[in-house]
Amino acid sequence: MYFLTGWPRRLLCPLRSAEDPFHIQPSSQRFYFALLSETQLSIWFSRPSVLIVSYIDSAKAIAQFGFYQRAEWKPDDSMIAVATAKGYILLFSVLGGGDDKYLYEPVYPKGSPRVKVTPGLKEEQCAPALSLEIKKPVDLEAPITSLQSLQEELLVCTADGYLHVLHWDGLGGNGRKAICLTTIPFSLDLQSARGGPSLDLEGVHIRCMEYCETLDGFAVVLSDGRLGFITPLSSSITADQLQGVWAADVSDGTCLAVNNKYRLMAFGCASGSVLVYMIDTATGSMQLSHKLELTPKHYPDIYNKTGPVKLICWSPDYSVAMVTWECGGLSLWSVFGAQLICTLGEDFAYRSDGTKKDPLKISSMSWGAEGYHLWVLHTKRVKIKPEEAQQEEETVSPPPSSLQAGILQFHFIKSALTVNPCTSNQEQVLLHGEDRLYLTCGDPAQAHSSSETQQHSRLHLHDGSPPHHHHHHPDSSLSQGLSTLLGHKHWHVVQIHSTYLESNWPIRFAAINTAGQCMAVAGRRGFAHYSLFTRKWKLFGNITQEQNMTVTGGLAWWNDFVVVACYNFIDQQEELRLYQRSSNLDNAFASFTKLQSDTLLLNVFRDMVILFRADCSICLYSIERRSDGPKPTVSVELLQEVSMSRYIPHPALVVSVTLTSVRTETGITLKAPQQACMAESIMLNLAGQLIMLQRDRSGPQVREKETPANSKKLLPFCPPVVLAQCVENVWTTCRSDRKKRHLLEALWLSCGEAGMKVWMPLFPRDHRKPHSFLSRRIMLPFYINIYPLAVLFEDALVLGATNETVLYDGLQGSSEPLEALFPFCTVERTSQIYLHHILRQLLVRNLGEQALMLAQSCASLPYFPHVMELMVHVVLEEEATSREPIPDPLLPTVAKFITEFPLFLQTIVHCARKTEYALWNYLFAAVGNPKDLFEECLMAQDLDTAASYLIILQNMEVPAVSRQHATLLFNTALEQSKWDLCRHMIRFLKAIGSGETETPPPTPTTQEPSSTGGFEFFRNRSISLSQSADSVTVGKFSLQKTFSMPTGPSNKGRDGECAENMYIDMMLWRHARRLLEQVRLRDLGCFSAQLGFELIGWLCRERNRVARVDDYVLALKRLHKDFLWPFPVISVGNVSSPLKNGRCRPVLSTQLLKSQSADSLLHMDTAPSPPGPSSHTWMDGLSQRSKDMDAGSSANSNRHSPQTHDAFLSLLTNKVEEYSIGSATDLTESSSVVDGDWTMVDENSSALGLSQAELEHISMELANKGPHKSQVQLRYLLHVFMEAGCLEWCVVIGLILRDANVIKQVIGFLDSPEVPAETTQSIRSGLLSIDTWASTDCLGYKPFLNLIQPHLQQLMMASMASEQVQPEAFQPSACQSSKLGAAEGGPGGSASARPEDSRCAAAPLGLLALPSLEPAGGFLRTAPTEDNRSPDQTEEFGEEEGSYDCTLS
Repeated sequence: MYFLTGWPRRLLCPLRSAEDPFHIQPSSQRFYFALLSETQLSIWFSRPSVLIVSYIDSAKAIAQFGFYQRAEWKPDDSMIAVATAKGYILLFSVLGGGDDKYLYEPVYPKGSPRVKVTPGLKEEQCAPALSLEIKKPVDLEAPITSLQSLQEELLVCTADGYLHVLHWDGLGGNGRKAICLTTIPFSLDLQSARGGPSLDLEGVHIRCMEYCETLDGFAVVLSDGRLGFITPLSSSITADQLQGVWAADVSDGTCLAVNNKYRLMAFGCASGSVLVYMIDTATGSMQLSHKLELTPKHYPDIYNKTGPVKLICWSPDYSVAMVTWECGGLSLWSVFGAQLICTLGEDFAYRSDGTKKDPLKISSMSWGAEGYHLWVLHTKRVKIKPEEAQQEEETVSPPPSSLQAGILQFHFIKSALTVNPCTSNQEQVLLHGEDRLYLTCGDPAQAHSSSETQQHSRLHLHDGSPPHHHHHHPDSSLSQGLSTLLGHKHWHVVQIHSTYLESNWPIRFAAINTAGQCMAVAGRRGFAHYSLFTRKWKLFGNITQEQNMTVTGGLAWWNDFVVVACYNFIDQQEELRLYQRSSNLDNAFASFTKLQSDTLLLNVFRDMVILFRADCSICLYSIERRSDGPKPTVSVELLQEVSMSRYIPHPALVVSVTLTSVRTETGITLKAPQQACMAESIMLNLAGQLIMLQRDRSGPQVREKETPANSKKLLPFCPPVVLAQCVENVWTTCRSDRKKRHLLEALWLSCGEAGMKVWMPLFPRDHRKPHSFLSRRIMLPFYINIYPLAVLFEDALVLGATNETVLYDGLQGSSEPLEALFPFCTVERTSQIYLHHILRQLLVRNLGEQALMLAQSCASLPYFPHVMELMVHVVLEEEATSREPIPDPLLPTVAKFITEFPLFLQTIVHCARKTEYALWNYLFAAVGNPKDLFEECLMAQDLDTAASYLIILQNMEVPAVSRQHATLLFNTALEQSKWDLCRHMIRFLKAIGSGETETPPPTPTTQEPSSTGGFEFFRNRSISLSQSADSVTVGKFSLQKTFSMPTGPSNKGRDGECAENMYIDMMLWRHARRLLEQVRLRDLGCFSAQLGFELIGWLCRERNRVARVDDYVLALKRLHKDFLWPFPVISVGNVSSPLKNGRCRPVLSTQLLKSQSADSLLHMDTAPSPPGPSSHTWMDGLSQRSKDMDAGSSANSNRHSPQTHDAFLSLLTNKVEEYSIGSATDLTESSSVVDGDWTMVDENSSALGLSQAELEHISMELANKGPHKSQVQLRYLLHVFMEAGCLEWCVVIGLILRDANVIKQVIGFLDSPEVPAETTQSIRSGLLSIDTWASTDCLGYKPFLNLIQPHLQQLMMASMASEQVQPEAFQPSACQSSKLGAAEGGPGGSASARPEDSRCAAAPLGLLALPSLEPAGGFLRTAPTEDNRSPDQTEEFGEEEGSYDCTLS
């Protein structure tokens, strides 16, 4: 409701005086404040806050009358009565200084546009010059305890037990009556007044008294601490016409304040709590409504040390009360007891170094106009014990000059709901300070667009961005969804136009439209409105029109019109006006409707306006837009008038009036859904009682079709029903949505300290007949931690605001100013989910079916999993920590309820991990055994959740069980390539093995993307893949397995650790074996790189076991598929290829690389073209490739054949074998190259002297390449298999890369005695099978097989002895062989080491010369910048020589 902002302002009195003011009394409109010190009466003006006049009494008069004590204004501000210590009443007349007498005038700089237009404007901006004139004093002959002003009378209570009634005008003797307190009968209620127990009032007097207009009586605190209420039984106050009631069991009352709007009396007590009483209308007795007191939970060190309550002060709109105690401090409470601010805790009470501040002690306080300021007089410190004196002086020292001690002004901003409750059907929070507006909305888009846009907008929460960063363009498509209402904590602050503010301060009403884009404010006269689209205010062009109206009943928006209930000073007539936003603000463009009586409240529902008037009647008007003229106009028509005078004792008691479509019988809704939009009932907040008037449908119903539209008569209303008590605010919406009917057709209530309530409809499921015993609606209470200011109906959220503080210790020292005593206050936006409270309340009441329908309608909300978690958590904490056994526990019901949702497993484990271990047994007794839940996760393939359950199992079960489950999970994670999880599991298994169970591993919350990328390898050591074979030592052939894994601290010694390592190794080996058996080389590479698996050592051991190739054709096909590598195609014009002799090849490639067209070729893969229907897998692969080609490494490779470059053209590889024959033109049409690139090549081709056919040949070669990343990966695997001596795999990879040198080297190695005969046999038969397959299914491989034909013949010769094979099988036609031999082999041979060198006697299979690997050098990451691993992991993986540290790029 109300929020502190900034620092308090200190007002210094300009007069030099040794006296401090101790009492402040506001005038009725709060524009003037009377300040009393012992001999001085001063009058201050509110804006600007300046001293106007001060009356200082003479020493002689003070000796006669005594010091001043308290003051009271006459209701018309023309007189002030001052009570003195010796029982005198001094009366002062307040005289205005005439029309032109002002203390201050605004001075505008030269050339300023602000020129005085109307003479009457001046008084609003400046402090008037007043004078004080003392009249004849009245002697009451006893000390005065209380003053209270009535219309023409002044009531004075004295310490001798009398109540004096004086007339303001004739204070002489004639108008004076004295009533003795003992003559007033007091009883517990009015019914027992005649014969019941009565108070003995001998020697008792009234300590303080205040008149309550709406209760028509006086609340009193007696000198013995009793609380009472005195009612005058007739209009005049005479002794025999007064009757009193007293409150039982209270005898420590100290002070009081009455709330006229809610008919409440707040009594302060010596115990420090405030008791708020109401009068029971039936019996007339005083009933305790609620208490305002500090709780030990929130204020453990101060709650019982505050001392007695000193003052209570209700705000001008009666929505909050400020309380202060004898020991100091301020506390702000809403009318029904929700605490908003307290300065006895947190930053108000402690400095940043933790030392305690002394609370501010207050002698008097008063709210300023409209509650924007609190004027506070603080007591000066008295000198105390010497050791404390030093600190005391530091806390608040007087200002250095000898000026009077000042007044403190606290600044507040308040919710628009306090005075203009019609904003309660909006989903924005609107606060207003005295000169600015704070709103939560930002996007100028429609408030409720489709759910897709809403989902979209949720992804872009504007976290922490200042307000001006996210004002989008007006046509922004983002919805006014959660992103704007929740995105950040900043407000959109709109400064109210200074010209309007100067003459019309204070702002009394503010309103915002449904979309949150237009605001309107109304001050003392007129109004102004602002649009977020244009960022401009609109003020009345004619200032007399502005000054001739005042808004009485509030403001509201209807579509593009401002609806205003106002009083017209010229016609002296109450009016309802509608002004259009887009027109100029002028009466010429307004619609006027005359009203019979003063309007107190106004509200809009769809196309209806509802007014509550001072004669206690409610009027309904319809608004219709007319667009027949040039400007759109509206017509307003009276629909219905409902008199409420029988039910409403005083019109000022009505807090809000709302039209809603809510009604009790939901059965009608099912038959006629269109009625959900009709105005079905009126909700009236009558002094905190929510009253509902429904339309009376009991009579004969007229069907809508039969009545002509214009003569439709509205149904009458039934008698009112009370729905709830202690209601501060009500929220409903006029929107409807079939999916979220529970939330949209509900009524939301804010009830102060009782939290919130929702009056929710109950629907029969699937249109079944409702049970006769099932109520149509249900009222559910729930608590939230924030003060609610708006409800987002569909999003199941409450929006609010909260006070935050910032300490400012820069001013500490001997003269610490008050600004350092108080922290700087800011207001922050808050929000809270309430759905779990409602679901829980429904489950408690056995309405599980309704809860399920409600939850399913909200399951798409982004925070729905959090809602479920909260529900389990709250119930678990309550039940598991309860001291008494719970007869009917709710947790099993909640658990059963959550199993209806797919989030069940996650919800339970997240909740368990956020609660303490002691509660786990209780939780899992209700939801099921964690072992079963773990297995369910594995079956559902939800490995991350399973990992969380593992931690629970580790704490609840013996190590053997957790190891068994961990093994299960580890194997599944390996199978699914969840490498991050695998790493955690290795650490977890080691921890179990080494007994390190006290630190369970963190489970990954987000799953890393699965392995589609290449491996980044050789991070810790650089391996040159182009090493020549000569430099390799013989011993490198039999590599020892050195397994490197992260090791945890061990307390079982090396043996346990070795056993544990062995156990993990066995699992890793088993997985590697499975991958190799299934020819999943790509997964094997990722597995090795991600988990630091020593692949070469393992392959060395498995060289003659699993690392064999059984089916070469299948292996080759699988590699093509895994690495997205296109099957080679052969050009139709291949036989007559222009590149017959090898001499032009190196030249060509060199020229190409130097030319521009080569650049365009290098970057062709980035050309954005939509992939063809059959190429999506390869295109997906392409899209994940790194786009940054290392130009340097490509340029270095120009001495090799172009086959080492990137794959520029994408071949469509899904229908693999059908593409093996085709023309190059077909390829270019279906490839991912845009035409522009081709024309570029053509332009340059003349310079290179290339014909179209030559270009076609080059493009063909490029088209037969796979993605660059795949090439790097294949080369890496080739290196690994070579080093491990797995020659069969080397042959397969050499074939797919079509690298003749690899085949040549492998065949060279087959001569080595270390190579078993079956390997040679396998390679020979494998190559034969591939040749057979290529001849029938994939002719693209034939040229390459022909190229390596000499080596194959050599292989055949070697095995000729054992088997007779026809070498002619590999003989192509001579011409073809020579052409391709020259074309393919020439440049490759020239660049490689001589084959004779690599075929030395021992022929070790070490690091072999792989000539065409050099271009990949640019992709061997050695720079640590690419390392996204945590440093400790890198160290662990790099511990032992020979380990590879690889991750996905």
